Amino acid sequence: MELGTKIRAIRNRKKLTIAQMSDGTGLSKGFISNVENNNTSPSINTLQTIANFLNVPMPYLLLEKNEHMQVVKKDERRNSTYNNLKIEHLTSRGGLRMMIVEFPPGASMGEANAHEGEECHLVLKGTVLAEQGEDTVLLEKGDSFSWNASVPHFVKNITDESAIVLISIYTDTELNDIF
Repeated sequence: MELGTKIRAIRNRKKLTIAQMSDGTGLSKGFISNVENNNTSPSINTLQTIANFLNVPMPYLLLEKNEHMQVVKKDERRNSTYNNLKIEHLTSRGGLRMMIVEFPPGASMGEANAHEGEECHLVLKGTVLAEQGEDTVLLEKGDSFSWNASVPHFVKNITDESAIVLISIYTDTELNDIF
């Protein structure tokens, strides 16, 4: 972990000098320089002092680069299709994925399927039929639903207008065969 590099970047972004940081934290300029050059590691208490001075949460300083916020700009989203559904992949992190799925008139996910994990859905436009086991419900714009995905489930647009659904899926395994 390049803790010192991150501290220096934050200090520079805030247009602070090492002298100002020394005055604000009570730490010597030499010590701060050694930390920023990754020549020494601060104690937890000292790291908290530095974090407080820089006005950042201490855990943020400890995050690895791949643990930082991930951003997917609108024009960088991956798109795919599945059973006539148009899928816009919004973002993913670990076992969590979020996508917008367009169901053309009469389109469905295919046969009822089951997989490991949990799903949450928000109908953004149109009307869909959702089935899980013996439960069947008609959902309209603004309605949401969720389920344990290990029970066979099914979503279908039963109208003559497109429906759009925001779907979040969480699982401990890869979901390549779902969408």
